[in-house]
This record gives sequence, C-alpha cells and structure tokens, in this order.
Amino acid sequence: MKNLIILITAAVILFSGCSAADAAQEKIGSQDISQTNILSQTTAQENITETKADINGEEAATLLYMGQASVRIVTAENNVIYIDPYAGDQYDLPADLILVTHAHFDHNQISKVEKRNPDCIIITQDEALANGEHQVFNLGYVTVEAVEAGYNDWHDITDSVGYVLTFSSNGMSVYVTGDTSATEQMPLLAEKEIDYAFFCCDGVFNMGLEEAAWCAEQVRAKHNIPYHMTTNTENNGFDRSIAERFEVENLLIIEDGEEIKIE
Repeated sequence: MKNLIILITAAVILFSGCSAADAAQEKIGSQDISQTNILSQTTAQENITETKADINGEEAATLLYMGQASVRIVTAENNVIYIDPYAGDQYDLPADLILVTHAHFDHNQISKVEKRNPDCIIITQDEALANGEHQVFNLGYVTVEAVEAGYNDWHDITDSVGYVLTFSSNGMSVYVTGDTSATEQMPLLAEKEIDYAFFCCDGVFNMGLEEAAWCAEQVRAKHNIPYHMTTNTENNGFDRSIAERFEVENLLIIEDGEEIKIE
C-alpha cells in the first residue's frame, strides 16, 4: 500500500511538470518578433564580435543604393532587406525585412514593396524604440541594432533611429544614419568596427557635409558613403558634385542605381 501511494504521487508530480513545460513552450511559441528576436545590447554586441572573429568573408551580401535614403540588400542566404523605401523602382524582389528609420514620407513608402514573403518582418521607428529603448533584433541571417538619430529641429531622438546591420554570412556590417545631426552615441560606434557607413548630409533638414565629416571621424568606418544629400525629392536625391565634397578618409561614392558587394 505504501509503495502504491509513492507511485501515484510520483506520477502526479511528473504529469504536472510536463503540463507546465508544455504551457511554457506554447507561450514562447506564440510570442511575436518584437519579443523573441530582441537581444540585450550587451549580448548582441558579444555575438557580433565573435562573428567577426570567427568568419573570414566566405560569402557577401549585395547592396543596391536606390537614391535618397533607400537601400536594398540581398544577403548571402538570399534574404531581401529594404531600408527606407522611397526612391528608385527596384522593389521587385520579395521582401523578408523592411526597415524604416522614421515617419517622413521620403523614408517610409512601405507600400512600394508590394511583394513580401509570408514571414516578412517590418521594423519601424516604433518597434526599434520600444519602451523608449533602442532595440536589437537577431533574425538569424542578420542582426539589426537600432541606434540614435535626430538631434535637430526636424527629427527628434524619440521618433527617429539609425540602424547597424551585421550579416551572419561574413560578419560585415552596414550603418545607415537615417535623418539626423551628430548624435551623442556616434563616438561609441567606433567600437563596432563598422565596415560601411552611410551619412546623410543635405544640410537643410539634417547635418551638412562638414558635420557629417566630423561624424565619420567619430564612427571610423572602413568606408564612408554620403547619401540623402539634397532636399530635392523629385529625383533620387543623388548629386555627385555634393558627394565629391564629402571630405573624409575612405570615401566611397555610390551612385543611385549602383550595386556593391559587402565584403
């Protein structure tokens, strides 16, 4: 009789434990991307550093600059990322990820990306600044870290972000400032050893060439790229005469419609 009681008690405990574990797993499985794919900034930076140390450029993403602040990236895994959709017309590839830095019309024409894969993720400034904190999203093929933007009369730090993308295939990274003036965080970005950095420089709604050059000195990326360089929204916002006056080391000029390898 005593042995029977012990067996029954053990069975009840085992059943309860399995039920609790199943319930916990179900809850985790039902969470959305904003919860399950956000890492702490410390953990994400550790992972990025390890990636750069362990991977030796086996495969590279392809980046297409479409004008203004619009960029399309196809990763080595063939995931398609659109950043600030607005300029250009090369939105034919189905999107896996759409990033928006802020709500102004020349950065958030998400409707231009008509083709989207079923699990396409859209991250705007709202998700990137959830709970008033800059978030980090680990999506497997890329890690996206939201960083400061704003600091001028047209763009506030509470509703604007930039992004640092680090690709899993080769550990290379791309920084887009979005619309901004110099931020307090920029000198700290040098620690990330960014490979390609896009700096806005229109000088009207955002920082101009001189301030953008100072920012490039702080960030210390391997390639410094001017973009969003005019206030003329009737074309693709590229002006080579302005781009050539961006006085920085490691200047890289990418014309609208031009494609490069992130390597």
